[in-house]
Amino acid sequence: MSSSRVTRRHFVQFASGIALSGCAGQGSDARAADRAPGSKAGGSLDDGIIFDGSGGIGRYEWNPPLTASEIQDGLRSGLTCVSITVDDVTNSEHAFDHTMEMISVRLREIAAHPESLMLVRNAADLRAAKATKRVGFIFAFQGATALGPALEHFDTMHGLGVRVMQLTYNTRNLLGDGCLEPGNAGLSTLGRRAVERMNASRVLVDVSHCGQRTTAEAIELSKQPVAITHTGCSAVVNHPRNKRDEELKRCADKGGVAGIYFMPFLRAQGQQMAADVIAHLEHAINVCGEEHVGIGSDGTVSTVDIKDPAYVAEFRKEVEERRKKGISAPGEAPDVFPLCPDLNTPQKFQILRDKLRARGHSQARLNKIMGGNFARLFADVCG
Repeated sequence: MSSSRVTRRHFVQFASGIALSGCAGQGSDARAADRAPGSKAGGSLDDGIIFDGSGGIGRYEWNPPLTASEIQDGLRSGLTCVSITVDDVTNSEHAFDHTMEMISVRLREIAAHPESLMLVRNAADLRAAKATKRVGFIFAFQGATALGPALEHFDTMHGLGVRVMQLTYNTRNLLGDGCLEPGNAGLSTLGRRAVERMNASRVLVDVSHCGQRTTAEAIELSKQPVAITHTGCSAVVNHPRNKRDEELKRCADKGGVAGIYFMPFLRAQGQQMAADVIAHLEHAINVCGEEHVGIGSDGTVSTVDIKDPAYVAEFRKEVEERRKKGISAPGEAPDVFPLCPDLNTPQKFQILRDKLRARGHSQARLNKIMGGNFARLFADVCG
């Protein structure tokens, strides 16, 4: 690790202090939330919660520190909780170090803004985020390389608050094959051990980017419900990042939830819009049932100026870098943005909800789709 990066020793010292102080504060908030009317004992987590199964707040690629306006956007969005990626998704030999640095950065943001942000490890923390009107962050992996070649870093990552772990990104890793891997070999022996370890530690298994066999085998092997935190429906648009009806149904039958993203893969070509999100949501509801579908935007909250030359240049650079690393999916292009222009506002969740309501979806169903289902799944798995 270069001198410009946080060292492991300094990180552990810093993170331990944050974790201890955070647990104390959150425990107090959680107890207060438990005493509040309509909380755990007598109410439901699906009452008005907005839970983004994969996303973030701030700019398109979160480049801390967060500004005051970005934090206010997060609060104005109505988000109760967002599962935010904290790992290096590549198979880099430095994945552990890069992941430790990203976790450190996010912990510092939470510590700097305790009145607005909090770390969510379990259902009590989720209730506290709602009760105190803060945005809760669930730390999530979109790959497993940072866990180490023998899962030796699993306990470290769990101790630092990681509660959602995706088995693979788009390509193959030591746990299994991703959705772009032509071999489609499924879970490895280490991958099976990882699923068992996640079950034992009450970590939510995520199969969003996993290949078809990896997805099916993980759902079958897991003793707990499994999430597809951010995806689309292959029956609507046939794309390797979208899940087939068979996979969606298996996830639902096991008690899991599939989150629909706002990504370019919702369309065969051209810029995706809110109507595309709705088409995939409605198909997923028909396949899975309304208790097993949610939102996993795979994006951020603040408005992005897609006409800003600086943003366009940065976005094109990122697309090119992903292609060079071999982790880019078909459809990733410099002229198709990973957001819906008509949902490009902090009020995107309210706008989407209103569009769905106008199509005849009931308030009870909308409560489930906008966050209740993911909240229930998180509580069931993570405690």
